[in-house]
Amino acid sequence: MLICPLCHQPLTALDNGVACPANHRFDRARQGYLNLLPVQHKKSRDPGDNQAMVEARRRFLEAGHYAPIAERLAALAAVRAPQHWLDIGCGEGYYTARLAQALPNAEGCALDISREAVKRACRRAPQLTWLVASMARIPLADASCQLLASVFSPLDWAEAVRLLTPGGGVLRVGPTRHHLLELRERLYDEVRPYDDEKHLARLPAGIRLAHSETLEFRLNLDSPEARADLLAMTPHGWRASAERRAAVIERTLEVSVSVRYDWLQLD
Repeated sequence: MLICPLCHQPLTALDNGVACPANHRFDRARQGYLNLLPVQHKKSRDPGDNQAMVEARRRFLEAGHYAPIAERLAALAAVRAPQHWLDIGCGEGYYTARLAQALPNAEGCALDISREAVKRACRRAPQLTWLVASMARIPLADASCQLLASVFSPLDWAEAVRLLTPGGGVLRVGPTRHHLLELRERLYDEVRPYDDEKHLARLPAGIRLAHSETLEFRLNLDSPEARADLLAMTPHGWRASAERRAAVIERTLEVSVSVRYDWLQLD
């Protein structure tokens, strides 16, 4: 499934890494991942989430706060029964590991542009192919996947269409307008509503919405550490003022969790 990010020819195993017929070689890191993000494709020295953000997300998710989201994701993926799947923007691998458990007979890959995230992610499921790579230049062959997972992550639709086989699709998980509403009300003077179906207007030709559902539950964050971690793993951690962030961390917070699952299928 892997292709060279430089010349797009197939990659094959060689020594402790992979290589293409043009002799572009990529070594496997000691943690087990492959770095297929050439320096000329980077916009900064260390793109993606930094170590502090990755650790905050890891602590928050390991505490089980978003476990219902992962469980439903895994169940919906299992229904599709793909032979090959890819988690795009896998972060530190929490949701990827749940997908791997639900799809034990499938070949799975996961990628993120953050090396710090993938270094931690690949410990969760060593049987998967873990990649540091760009979601705008995914180093996988055309029509190589039946399922692409995108959990709280942006998506390059041109790449998604290229990767999918006919009948395959994107399992997208994203927030609704009610997600973390109470947190946003504490952080901002004005909470701007947004259209839960805005992303559907960007669907390319050949992709259609085949299934959609919403999961909602209440989450009580009674520890300052949990509230600080939630702030650190969301854009609100840098958008809101320091004073508003400190006020959130100081007081117990109960928030609405509301996420939408879409199966966006390639005809």
